Amino acid sequence: MPIMKRAFALLVLPIALSACPKESELTAAEATESLQQASASSQAENLSAASVDISTNFTIGGAVEQAAAELKTFLNTQLPCADVSLSGATLTIEYGVNPGNCTYHGHTFSGSSSVTVSKNDMDDVIVDHQWTGLSNGIVELDGTAHVTWDFNDKTRHVVHDLKWTHLASHRTGEGTGDRTQMPLAGGITEGIQVDGTRSWTGERGTWDLSIDGVQMRWADPVPQAGSYSLNTPYGKSVSMAFLRVDDDTIKVTVSGPKHEFSFNVSKAGDVAAQ
Repeated sequence: MPIMKRAFALLVLPIALSACPKESELTAAEATESLQQASASSQAENLSAASVDISTNFTIGGAVEQAAAELKTFLNTQLPCADVSLSGATLTIEYGVNPGNCTYHGHTFSGSSSVTVSKNDMDDVIVDHQWTGLSNGIVELDGTAHVTWDFNDKTRHVVHDLKWTHLASHRTGEGTGDRTQMPLAGGITEGIQVDGTRSWTGERGTWDLSIDGVQMRWADPVPQAGSYSLNTPYGKSVSMAFLRVDDDTIKVTVSGPKHEFSFNVSKAGDVAAQ
């Protein structure tokens, strides 16, 4: 009789094990968190990119002090809300100090920043940025960026070191990025295409993102085209593909081990599973 009981136990064990979920599979919760993390990081990048873009309006090839003076004039014209002071080739900008417009590329700025035109040759332009409490009401960031231009390819290269907070969700991230940006087909006023990498550490761990030809409009919380590859802190790699559905909606497909999930993301940042 003991032999029969042992045989029965061996038959039951494989059945019980087969009912357990496999740890390697991507879950819906993990897919959702991956998308929300990538979206918050993208919105921080979008804000910093808008700040970088407004700081590119000066004549190429002149003295750095003259370039900074031209930039001060442009900022006073575009953002009369800001108090802009100039020392040599460095601008210090305090947003919201004065009445008037404080919005550029759909971002309404608050906080402060400094901009230094470090080099302004015909084939080599370098601008350095520092942000303190820069916000658009969606994200807030502190940090720096080093920006150079390639005039032959009509691209700019941005290397950043940022700490950001997504204000609604309280998600935070601190890390670095190395990206190449270029205008979309409709021009820089429409948005930018981005290739490169971002990495940040938050409450859940470290996220490493590879960016492949994503197209970002200034007002959107996620790209409208292109793809992400994301290494997550829970030991799984996921990919994200972006497709615009209409002016308010972008479909995001999150793929990982064994599973694929689709979401609709609205311009307001709301995420709905399909």
